[in-house]
Amino acid sequence: MKRTFVLSLLIMLAISLLCSPAFAGKKDPLANWKTKFDYSGAEYTYILSNISHPVIEGVAVGYNIRDALWKKSNGRIYVDYRPLHQLGGEKDVIAKLKIGAVQGMLASSVASANIANKLGIVNLPYVVDTFDKLEKFRNDPELWGPFSNSAQSAGLMVADITGYGQYGWATTTPVRTLADAKSVNFRIAQAPVNIDLYKSWGYKFTVLPWPDVPQALQTGVINGLDHTAIVCNITKKFTIAKYFTQVNYAQGLFLHLVNKRWFNKLPKDLQKIFIEVVTEESAKTRQLTIKQHDDQIAKAKAAGVQFFQLSAADKATLVKEAQPVYASWGKKIGADYLAKVQAKLK
Repeated sequence: MKRTFVLSLLIMLAISLLCSPAFAGKKDPLANWKTKFDYSGAEYTYILSNISHPVIEGVAVGYNIRDALWKKSNGRIYVDYRPLHQLGGEKDVIAKLKIGAVQGMLASSVASANIANKLGIVNLPYVVDTFDKLEKFRNDPELWGPFSNSAQSAGLMVADITGYGQYGWATTTPVRTLADAKSVNFRIAQAPVNIDLYKSWGYKFTVLPWPDVPQALQTGVINGLDHTAIVCNITKKFTIAKYFTQVNYAQGLFLHLVNKRWFNKLPKDLQKIFIEVVTEESAKTRQLTIKQHDDQIAKAKAAGVQFFQLSAADKATLVKEAQPVYASWGKKIGADYLAKVQAKLK
């Protein structure tokens, strides 16, 4: 009897432990974006990847495209959207995209320069740096055409573009001037334009994968982060780096890359529908990003984050010190094209 009682007690204890929060399954971070239709009968499946969370408007566009394309194609195309780096890091996914194992990707602009040099133009300082300039760039065929076609040699096309805000510096100490920035070790992305830019500016920097950033900030390996206010606030970077300098030298963008071979196999009517939906949803999302930019800055300020603007003189210094980057990347991008973009977006 005693053994039976002890055994029953142990079983009950085990069950209670398994049902406790410590053992409970983690909440699905994508639960709010589950598919609400039966896509089993789709003629075509479009696997679309992104590394970030759809709480960012420029990432959520993948789900908006999924639903709109399903409706407009009468259930012929299903977008199997995989955000939150479900398919791997950007370099891995780019390789899969080129061979067609993945058909689409919302690739960050900083990584996209690894695909084609011309794509690096949006990372150059003070070229496509504002929301207004981005709209002009996207809607001018003379500017957008060469950009969108530049990845053809890799078997890809740039269908459209969305974003995640304007780049600045999130820091653990105030950076009100460029002199203050000299004491900061900035984390920058694994991207060729950014590396050349920070070398030219003469600031200390460390190239780190995004997953390594939280620990690096907490341990003091870095004390600055080159990113956007939207991302810094949503991903809680402002809990450590409580200052943000609105350098606004470039925008964080997602380029919607499509495998050309997959696209060319679609019937002509579906090709037309695909482009129409991607264009419409991307345009809507760019407007939503402007609102999200303002909202996230307001929330960060309300939580005690201090924001600073660089002086006009400091901005002029950044432009002057970036001249070697304009020159070297101008050769890669195409000097005439760069000059045309700069002239039209003044």
